[in-house]
Amino acid sequence: MRRLFEYALLRVVPRPERGEFINAGVLIYCPEEDFLGARVHLDRERLRALDPELDQEAVLAHLEAVERVCAGGPEAGPLGRLSPRERFGRLVAPRSTVLQPSPVHTGFTEDCAAELERLLSEMVRAPAGPDG
Repeated sequence: MRRLFEYALLRVVPRPERGEFINAGVLIYCPEEDFLGARVHLDRERLRALDPELDQEAVLAHLEAVERVCAGGPEAGPLGRLSPRERFGRLVAPRSTVLQPSPVHTGFTEDCAAELERLLSEMVRAPAGPDG
């Protein structure tokens, strides 16, 4: 059965005043399934092209923290105790920092985990070049 879900991309904006970014993750929330998940992929070369000085390890640590918050539980700190809906709301709230969420989009899916992987492949990973 197809279920409504919401998702947002996680963007790395090295210099917010310039507005340039790369997509580095996706999070998805499906209330009917009580599903909240995130997957991240940091393309270091693309990020280096935007800002060679940016601390990529710190960026990756923040992206991984989003994955922990989505998973919930004590490892996620105080946010991990909130409901999936509340955690999603906190994660997609607009901010003007190096790690920013995109606007929230919606869709329908039969498999939230598979949808998360599809969105990561289509929206975050760099497209394959002409040679593969």
